[in-house]
Amino acid sequence: MRFLANQPVEVLSSLGAKKAAALRQWGVETILDLLTTYPLRYIDRTRQVDVADVSVGERDGQGAGEVVVLARVDRVEVRRGGAGGRGTSAGRGGRGGRGGRGGRTRVELDVSDGSGSLRVVFFNQPWRAGQLDVGTEALFSGKPTEFRGRRQMVNPVVDVVVDSSVGKAGGGSRTLRVIPVYPQSSTSGLSSAEIGTWVSEAIDRAGRFADPLDESWRHRLDLVERTEAIRGTHLPESMASWPPARRRLAFDELFRLQLSLVLRRRAMEADARAIRHTASVLDVTDARSRRRSPSPSLVRRFLEGLAFELTSAQRRALASIVAELAGPLPMHRLLQGDVGSGKTVVAVASMLVAVQGGHQGALMAPTEVLAEQHAMAVRTLVAGLHVPDRSRLGGERPVTVGLLTNRTTARERARLHEGLRSGDVDIVVGTHALLTDEVSFHSLGVVVIDEQHRFGVEQRAALREKGRRPVSGEGGRRRGPGADPVSPAGADPDLLVMTATPIPRTAAMVLFGDLDMVVLDELPPGRAPVTTQWARTPLEEQAAWARVRDEVAAGHRAYVVCPLVEGSERVEARSATEELVRLSREELAGVRLGLLHGQMAAAEKEAVMAAFRSGEVHVLVATTVVEVGVDVAEATVMVVEDAGRFGISQLHQLRGRVGRSSLPSWCYLLGDAVTEGAVDRLEAMERTNDGFELAEIDLELRGEGTILGARQKGRSDLKLAQLRRDADLLKAARRLAEEVIGPDGSLTDHPLLEDEVRLFLDPVDEEFLFKS
Repeated sequence: MRFLANQPVEVLSSLGAKKAAALRQWGVETILDLLTTYPLRYIDRTRQVDVADVSVGERDGQGAGEVVVLARVDRVEVRRGGAGGRGTSAGRGGRGGRGGRGGRTRVELDVSDGSGSLRVVFFNQPWRAGQLDVGTEALFSGKPTEFRGRRQMVNPVVDVVVDSSVGKAGGGSRTLRVIPVYPQSSTSGLSSAEIGTWVSEAIDRAGRFADPLDESWRHRLDLVERTEAIRGTHLPESMASWPPARRRLAFDELFRLQLSLVLRRRAMEADARAIRHTASVLDVTDARSRRRSPSPSLVRRFLEGLAFELTSAQRRALASIVAELAGPLPMHRLLQGDVGSGKTVVAVASMLVAVQGGHQGALMAPTEVLAEQHAMAVRTLVAGLHVPDRSRLGGERPVTVGLLTNRTTARERARLHEGLRSGDVDIVVGTHALLTDEVSFHSLGVVVIDEQHRFGVEQRAALREKGRRPVSGEGGRRRGPGADPVSPAGADPDLLVMTATPIPRTAAMVLFGDLDMVVLDELPPGRAPVTTQWARTPLEEQAAWARVRDEVAAGHRAYVVCPLVEGSERVEARSATEELVRLSREELAGVRLGLLHGQMAAAEKEAVMAAFRSGEVHVLVATTVVEVGVDVAEATVMVVEDAGRFGISQLHQLRGRVGRSSLPSWCYLLGDAVTEGAVDRLEAMERTNDGFELAEIDLELRGEGTILGARQKGRSDLKLAQLRRDADLLKAARRLAEEVIGPDGSLTDHPLLEDEVRLFLDPVDEEFLFKS
């Protein structure tokens, strides 16, 4: 494969300079890039029917009453407003504007194939007018119906075959029985047929492909040989030949990832320097019974001082974490839990295990806003706790929590740096600023990383090195009872990774395969489920604002979330500042409103939140700054403007700001769905409150490449493998990876595999795995 990665696409005789430049613009620079651009679907010409032969209720093997036609778009019309209202006609580029909130959008097409014509209708999918412009040739799959004497398809599945902006490609490939449908780029002027031509030439000229899996492995896993897999994926002879081909290439993707994860884990274990924390599982289990201890540990005092009981899931998670913190190897754990399941409490207790032994804790967040919110939460939770300090009268002082971001003033930064070096700062919350060379710790014991997918291997290694830096003096001003002395070479801090919302177990095996997983699978008792509604019509939107007014009148609070801080000419979406003004004059006139966004100063944000908590402010108009870390039990309504612009994880996080008590709560999702994916996301939010179920839906909708792309910036993003469908392949890949990596934690006995893993990793990961 390395040879293919070193061959530019310009070596293809069927590819001209202009199209080669278009491919490069699209991210396809080498023959390997081209061969790993896989078909989205296949057109089975043997099951296709002419438009003239389509009849209502016909069955052609596609499912009850469904047919497949290949047709050209002759007319496009967009209608907005009521179900039967007239709209504006659109040809090329005539997709109209945002459309406001004026009810349903209807996109109507007339399509034909030379034998006859058919009407195609899409409801609430205004983007179809831009996708299916006049002249576009596409495959339409759906159930024919009859309306006013004319045959039509409503909301069919669509595969664009020839884009109108590119022009009709040569029809030679249309003589094939099975036609691969490739991703297309209208901006780059690339059609599926052209891509298929170049792929075919590349395969023919490449000959046989080296296979890193020997015959015994392939037989055990029921996998075809690699050359057969590549040909069967791009040039299938029948519809039966591509599934086993796809299965083999999907396994290869998963296997490469699992090899890298197992290599990473072995490298970390071989070089581990653990801190044996002074902690006992009894601190967690006995705290539940409130049995008093003559000399309670810091962790036990923390748990006993909470105003609420931990859930059983929290106690199980803490017990496993505490046991590992006292063990011989550094902890590497992933903490998963739904919104509101209490991950922060578990994280704080874990850091206090380090603090009670004379070490320090660090909590790293991806944004300044999130870091600030975490700092406020941690300070509130540890208020009233003290640690030994021989330099103070009385021999103790309060647990100290610091905040370090790019917004921290120079004077406060200098004070915080000194406190971290001396050990006077027990817990620090920060962003990437924690990774700067100026930051050094007296003894870093536990690191908590929030939303780990936004941090790479390099950042994790940098935090580990901060724990390994030599510790000066006799251990600083403070040492907890029974603390381990830190060696001159330092030690590895224990690592706890938190996810903002649940990640499917299969995705976690890929994203966090080098971490042990612990799950918080229950919510605190007494919480009422949140009723969620996508307000599709003006009447439904009015009902949402009426609910806000009613809840405010009952003494409760509400959030209104907008995607932007200020208005933008390029993005047609509500901004928080403009919406505050509009709402104060219209739907929420007379209601006390507050504004919160990430560009405000920290003191200003804290003042607004304090007013909201106290009830001085009834409705908080905000950006996604309230996505996490905000807990106001009296808040019972969440209104999300332009909800189709948010992902499922964000929407679920925002919904989690309400329903934090026994009060009935509501979440209203406003605005048109601007894409097909938006429709699916909003409907999923209406169906379920279960974050783990939404995570599975999100994985299916977004695709593995998008999710994993946040962690991997190299070629290793999954293109064919689908984690929900290929869970068996993922487990088999993990087992084989653990088997083939030798006792020395290397792939030296498998040079083809090692070369391939190196090739498909980004430079940072490669350096870490093959150097550590």
